[in-house]
Formats: sequence, structure tokens, C-alpha cells
Amino acid sequence: MFGAPSFSDELSSRKSRASAVLPHSTKEKGTWKLLLNNTGVVGAHMVLTHWNAVILLDRSGSGQSGYQLRHRFNGTKCKGTHADLSDPTCYAHSVEYSIFNNSIRPLTLTSDTSSSSGSVLSNGRIVQSGGFGDASRRIHYFGPCKSGDNCDWIVDKKHLSENRWYASSQILPANDRVIVVGGRGSFTYEFVPKMSTNGKTYHLPFLRQHYDSNEDGNNLYPIVHLSSDGKLFIFANRDSILFNYKQHKVVKKFPRIPGLGSRTYPSTGSSVILPLNQKDGFHKVEVMICGGAAPGANAAAREGRFLTGLRSCGRMVISGNKHEWKMENMPGPRLMHDMVLLPTGHVLIINGAKSGCAGFRNAATPALEPYLYNPKKTLGRRFSVLKSTKIARMYHSSAILLPDGSVLVAGSNPNNQYLYKDVNHPTELRLQAFIPDYMRREYSHQRPHHVSIHSTGKEGVAYGNEFLVRFLLGSKPRYLAFSAYAPPFTTHSLSMNQRLLRLRCKRIVSDAKGWWNATLEAPPSANVAPTGFYLLSVVTEGIPSFSQWVKFIHAAST
Repeated sequence: MFGAPSFSDELSSRKSRASAVLPHSTKEKGTWKLLLNNTGVVGAHMVLTHWNAVILLDRSGSGQSGYQLRHRFNGTKCKGTHADLSDPTCYAHSVEYSIFNNSIRPLTLTSDTSSSSGSVLSNGRIVQSGGFGDASRRIHYFGPCKSGDNCDWIVDKKHLSENRWYASSQILPANDRVIVVGGRGSFTYEFVPKMSTNGKTYHLPFLRQHYDSNEDGNNLYPIVHLSSDGKLFIFANRDSILFNYKQHKVVKKFPRIPGLGSRTYPSTGSSVILPLNQKDGFHKVEVMICGGAAPGANAAAREGRFLTGLRSCGRMVISGNKHEWKMENMPGPRLMHDMVLLPTGHVLIINGAKSGCAGFRNAATPALEPYLYNPKKTLGRRFSVLKSTKIARMYHSSAILLPDGSVLVAGSNPNNQYLYKDVNHPTELRLQAFIPDYMRREYSHQRPHHVSIHSTGKEGVAYGNEFLVRFLLGSKPRYLAFSAYAPPFTTHSLSMNQRLLRLRCKRIVSDAKGWWNATLEAPPSANVAPTGFYLLSVVTEGIPSFSQWVKFIHAAST
């Protein structure tokens, strides 16, 4: 039924270049779409689930959210009295957003998960760790769910061993284990579930060494990335290490990122691992860190002075033996922004402010224009400025990639309460999507449709195994690529666990009706792709398909 196309050899050799260019004019800048006027809850934390819902969380310490409940979580009725109207338990502090129905469902979350961390386990279950006050040692779980289920948050009976407020989380390669690093006053790390029955925490002197007492730490929410060799890249303030968490040992100290200022909370730059590629066996691992705050920004903000943020970005290969930060500048200064990996391999830099630092009313001048970064272009030509939004997305905002290729944008509340007037930057409950240019209707004929994934394993695709991706495409593509994306838990400019993989296409055949069957090779190990659900996209000439979920697993699980 299927015959090999004449361009298969050319396609195989060129597919890694698929994301290098978009076929259309670079003058196009994307569009914005308002999805909801009121989510009820500020999207300070967001995570995409494999049942195509997005979970939003906010701090209960902000008081009454915009979503009033009929009943408290203990079952008693909220009667609308003055006391009830000021009772935070009569309001939702987490909601589930249905992508397909464009609707909100309130969730039960009684702890103050402010400035917490999270990861997604192999079965799609969300593990949320830490927060403020009574939540600082709590662990919450959500899901996994099926569409239409009324899943809700549950509190684990076990607790963290130390307070974890402004800590970072990273899923590890084996045993569905998460490492939680740092936090306010915590220069340690620990594991969920715990490595031992005594609930041991482990000291990480690196965090204490780079604590800045004059600037509210500047080592909070450390940047943590899993390298493809199974070790951890950890960055705090201006410095970074390669860390072997199994041996509890610093393997390598990297050069300090050039320039003054800081990159981690409350200076709050953002970071990604640039796309990993099966072409080099996923061996090259390169991190990119952009933006942050000027020296003294926190102290100045407390006096009402907002110093201009950093424009610089640094890229450094953390694999191999040669490590050097290669610096370049964004079109403008930025902090408190999000860096989102797109299916094309480009990086979207969105949200944030141009001056000040993170914290309540500590920043000014919202950054309304997203930037698009193409890592394959030459230095000086990598950034382009996209269409501005009219909605300020500053402290407590977030952004995540959706299966259709758009980017969901929520939140912003620089106030310690929900305030909608008489402040410079009111609490923001509107939900938007940024629509990249590749989703324009005129490119629909170039976009792969009806993508489906087929494998022999019932539970998922085992590491190193082949699996089939079938899709419909009207014309023969010049360039073709396949990306697998791990959705992050995003908050405070960190997209925890985010990674994008370029997969190898081993064979591809088509028929006269425009159907294509591509045989792909799964990632080789959990070091490269921790076990769990990924969004798989087919990208033709810079135009990604609607993504479908694929699960990568250990062979023993098939």
C-alpha cells in the first residue's frame, strides 16, 4: 500500500534542519486571543496535563480570589455574610481549565501553595511540594484523571523534611523520584519520595555560598536542569555547578556568567535547555539563561526606585569539557519573564517587566512585547520582536505551551491581595493565548493533520524502540522534523522539567492520498527523557502539527 518516496534519503539527511527557518515573512508577529475574562484564580503556577487540562494554582494568602464557592471545603455553607465574604476558605485557590471546553472547574486546595514547586510523574500525576506557612512542608498530588473526572488535590500523609518556600523541583530518571532543591532559609535538597526512612536532607553548600543577604538571597528558586548524562545543572545568583545527586557530589564548577546583576529570585531571569537532538546521540547539552535584575535592584525597589533590568542572555554547553558563556543581548531589558520552547525549536520569551525585581510592587514598566529566539541563526540575528499584548503580565504570571502550538498566558498580581483598582498594576484574571505566526490559517495546507501514534507496547513506547507516527499532508515536504516536548510545572519564570527532543526518523513512506507513515526511534534512556508523557509534534517547513501525547517508558513496563 505504501511506497518509499523518492526524496526519503534527502529527507533523512535534512530533517534536523527543519526548524531553521519559517517559510513565511519574518515581518509577521503572531496574534493574541482572549480566552476568558475571569479565571477566578491568578495563574501564578500552571501545569499542562495529558488529559488536556491546565491546572492553575495561587496563594491562599491573597485572601478572597475571584471565584467564590458555595461551600467551604469542610462542607459548611458560605452564606454571603460579611464574615464569609472575607473568609479565604469560601474561595477557590486552584482551578482546572479545560482546553477544549474553554471552561473552569474549582478545585480543593486548603494550603497556601504560594511560591512552591512541582513536577509531573510518569503516570501524569502532578506532585506539588512546599509553599508558605502551613504548606512549607506539605506535598500535594493531583490526578491522573480521565476527561470528565472530578479529580482533586489530595494531601500526602508524609511531609517534606525541611521548609520549602521558593524551592525548585526536577523529575529524576529513575523510580518516579523528584529532587527538591533550596528554598528560603534552606541550603539543602531532598527527595520525594524519600531515599531513606529517616527522611534525610542533604546539604548543598553551593546555595549558601551564593546567598546575598543584601538582596533577599538572590539564590532562591535555583535553576535546575537534568543533563543527558543524568547529572544536574544547578544555577544560583550568577554561578553554576554540575551535580551528581546519587553521590551527593559536585562534579564540576562552571565559569561565572559574565556581567553584574543576578539571574535567580528575586532578580528572576529565566532559563531553558536548548533542544536536544538525536543526531548527536543527545550528547550536546546547552543551557540558556536570559535577563534578570541589576545589582542592588531589590534594595532600590524597597525605596521606590526601579532599576533597569538585564538585557543579556548567556548560552553555555554543559556537556563535554569546554565551557564558556557566549553572551548576546535581547532587544530590551527583561525580568520575571517565561521562556517557552516551541515545537519548531525556537524559544518564546514572554511576560515580565523591564525594571525592578520580583516581589510585591517591586517592579515597573511591563514588558508587553514577546521575543522570538532562533538558536540556529547567527549571532545578532537570533531575536525578533513579536506583537504586543495590552495586558501587563508581571509578578505571579506564567505561560505554557498547549497541544495546538499556542501559548497559554495567565496571571499577574504584584499585590499581596486581590486588588482590581487604585493600584498601578491590578490583579489580572484574564486568560489569553499567544498564537504564533505558524498557526495562521493560510499555512493550514502545510500543517500536518490527523496525527496518530502507534506502538506495540500497551503502556507506551520503550526507550530505544521504534514506533509509528501517521499523519496527513497534502504536499511533499522539503523539510520534516519530529519533536517530543515535556510539559513543565511553571511558576516565577521557572519552567521546571521543560525539555524538547528532536527524534530520529528511520523510515518514511506515503501513499497517493497524502497519508504518511514515519517510523521514529524513541529516546535511548530516562536520562535523556524521564519516563512519562510528551507532546509529539510533526514539523514541516517550520509549521508544527497539533501535538499528540506519547509516553516513554522502561522496557520492563511494556
